[in-house]
Amino acid sequence: MDSLLFDELRASPVMVTNAHGVFDRPIAEFVLASILAHAKRLHESMRLQRDHEWAHRETALVRGQRVLVVGTGGIGREIARLLRAVGCEVRGAGRRERAADPDFGTVVRSDALAEHVGWADHLVNATPLTPATRGLLDAAVFAAMRPEAHVVNIGRGASLVEADLLSALRAGRLAGASLDVFQTEPLPDDSPLWDAPGLVVSAHLSGDVTGWRDRLAEQFVANLRRWRAGEPLTGVVDTRLGYVPGAEATGSP
Repeated sequence: MDSLLFDELRASPVMVTNAHGVFDRPIAEFVLASILAHAKRLHESMRLQRDHEWAHRETALVRGQRVLVVGTGGIGREIARLLRAVGCEVRGAGRRERAADPDFGTVVRSDALAEHVGWADHLVNATPLTPATRGLLDAAVFAAMRPEAHVVNIGRGASLVEADLLSALRAGRLAGASLDVFQTEPLPDDSPLWDAPGLVVSAHLSGDVTGWRDRLAEQFVANLRRWRAGEPLTGVVDTRLGYVPGAEATGSP
């Protein structure tokens, strides 16, 4: 909602809804694919094939790897469920610290992220862009991660400080990153991110599976029917927070 909300809208009685739930599973599958590709060194295999080079290597087992998902809303929860299904150990990071969460087990505070990222093999950002998440993944967070770790960003580009990530990758302080969102989109031709070691670029497509526009239209029509019938709407955004509340605390989709 960061591109839509402005002060007058926040202060108005206008109700805002979004596409809550439509992209949860597609994005979760994209995150799983990114983690699998990193662990199985698939991008390296593609490069070797292009160069006609036969190079035997060992790859990592995904089962048992530890993933910290930043953002405990609907998308983050679907990511957690899917990763747990393949045997990953998952924790969450959100506004409130808590234990015994139905999807994450342990949830740590995202404003203390640097204190917890050393636990993770993979750090996944799934947060909306708000004042609290802008620049959340920065040099302090990357410095606290293990050098074998991998960063995935499917949230918003401005939540990650690209210059800090670039420095960490170039210095070998991180093993890799998979970025689907960027501060400037399309990513400029001269961006150093294109050639950063271990970095995989995709063009903001993690949620865009075949038929996604139809699903959006169906959701809109269903909400329009509810509005005309005077019924409660789905996906109602809290314009003060900038997202649909509730999923973080309750585990609802």
